[in-house]
Amino acid sequence: MLSMPPAEPDTPPPPRPAFQIGALLRINASRPRGPIALRAALCMGMAITAGLIAGDMRAGLLATLGVFTTLYASDRPYLNRAVILAGVALALALAAMAGVATQDHRWLAVPVVATIAAVATFLFNAIKIGPPGSYMIALSCAAGTAMPTADLRIWQIGGLVLAGGVLAWVAQMTGALFGPRRPEQAAVAFAAAATARFAEVTDTAREYPARQAAALALHDAWAALVTFQPARARPGRLLTGLRAMNRELHLLFAARVNAVASDELRASAAGRARDIGAAALSTSQDHDHAALNHMPFGHFGMAEAILENLRFWSPAALAATRVGIATMLAGAIGAMLGLERSYWAMAAAVLVLYQGLDLMRAVQRGVERMIGTLLGLCLAGMFFAIHPSAIWLVALMMVFQFLAEMLVMRNYPLAVVFITSAALAVASNGYTAPHPFHLLWARGVDTIIGCVVALIVRAATANRVPAAPLRGEMLQVLTAIQPVLGGVVTERVTTDAMRRMRRKLQQCLFVLAAAYEMEIGGLSRRRAAVGTLWPMVAATQRLGYRVLAACWRMEETGSILLPAATLAQVKADLAGIIGAVEAPDSSLPPADLYARIESVASAFAGEM
Repeated sequence: MLSMPPAEPDTPPPPRPAFQIGALLRINASRPRGPIALRAALCMGMAITAGLIAGDMRAGLLATLGVFTTLYASDRPYLNRAVILAGVALALALAAMAGVATQDHRWLAVPVVATIAAVATFLFNAIKIGPPGSYMIALSCAAGTAMPTADLRIWQIGGLVLAGGVLAWVAQMTGALFGPRRPEQAAVAFAAAATARFAEVTDTAREYPARQAAALALHDAWAALVTFQPARARPGRLLTGLRAMNRELHLLFAARVNAVASDELRASAAGRARDIGAAALSTSQDHDHAALNHMPFGHFGMAEAILENLRFWSPAALAATRVGIATMLAGAIGAMLGLERSYWAMAAAVLVLYQGLDLMRAVQRGVERMIGTLLGLCLAGMFFAIHPSAIWLVALMMVFQFLAEMLVMRNYPLAVVFITSAALAVASNGYTAPHPFHLLWARGVDTIIGCVVALIVRAATANRVPAAPLRGEMLQVLTAIQPVLGGVVTERVTTDAMRRMRRKLQQCLFVLAAAYEMEIGGLSRRRAAVGTLWPMVAATQRLGYRVLAACWRMEETGSILLPAATLAQVKADLAGIIGAVEAPDSSLPPADLYARIESVASAFAGEM
């Protein structure tokens, strides 16, 4: 057996929230929201103005449901973005039509909305379509159950929503005329910035989230450069150059993972990463790099991602199940209480649960939603009292939409204030409803019902065995390491089969990080049990990343510095660790198990 490190780990747990949901929100918040907010506001204004010009304000407001298409896939390469946006626009239109179709069969409305919300949540989470995710699909369907449709047929309503989606599609795709590879350039530049931050980290408390953020950014960059590209298209010089840059970033990341660098080396690596980021954003097309013989795979493709999540306890399946149950309950309660617009309760339940947040963050999201809604009702009440003209309505809707998108990632409660005001404008047909202040009361009651029901469902469906999912995901990572380690031993790490194994290991590391955050975000009595496993989680992740880093070194140099005898011992020790983790009656203390995992991980330390 390899030499054992001290039994007491020196790796402090990361500040909560640890990584997956929290880091994703922080990453999204760090990206510029101005272009997205401006596009959404302009499309909103154009849709309502078109309705005014046609003499039908309601038609323009219905089209705004499709305008929300502009909020999706803004970081995808343009060809892939075109497909995603077309699917979202069509889904919004079909969801609205499905909701309208239930108006003559009120008993169907709640199960139809719940089913559509659950299916959309599963698909959007499985294929990594970020916020607003399934929420807008569910809202479109739920709103359709209460739309005034006396003189409109179902296909006309669907056509209006789809027209708004087409407008959003055009607005999103116009950037391709000026920078067809701009999304790919931005992805590499973002990965470079994350790699530079990781290279500069000196203390262990900050190392964990910095490493995870860099790993995810690099993985997303490969998705933009490989997975989301046409399968048989020939890459031009710019795309080839961006791929070479991202590969160099991976080598910098791997070197930092496998070695404790000096201040000078850290500064050098960070400086080089920032140089790569600047080069990636260069408008010059002269990126002269040789094509890579072996490229890593990015995300799973759409079919692979869906199949990967067809497990009852997968994050996508769990989120979809919770959304379906909560939406059904919220709608049923609204119907039993005779609430006129109970679709708001269903939409609020979806909003709290669709991202798969841990319990504490779900509570925070629900409370923020309720507070923001109440403040938004006050703002909307002011404008109901003023009764603005049509021109002022268009301007206000544009301002509300712009502010909502600018604030949604940084100050959610304040963003909800403007989201609520804009939604009430649509629901009231442009402030022309006969009893507008009744809408304020209905919106407040429904939002509270939906949020409370969602939180009850989230708490009731929490895992009852503390840390059990965490041990399961650790086992998944350790098991995924075995075949990759076998490729390192045989010096065959670039075959298609091995690249798939490496991608699976990377994905398992992300899922492990998400599982830790989900468990540590539970009730206080559970956090203590989860906290005892943190050193094992950290050691498992170090081992996984160091094995991946060894693969990158072998791609670069064709060899590895570890002697064959050491690699053979590592394989034997890893098999013993897997047996200890998967044994249901294992009596091995967590500290001893940590020491065994860390001893294997430390064999790779300094290998770069």
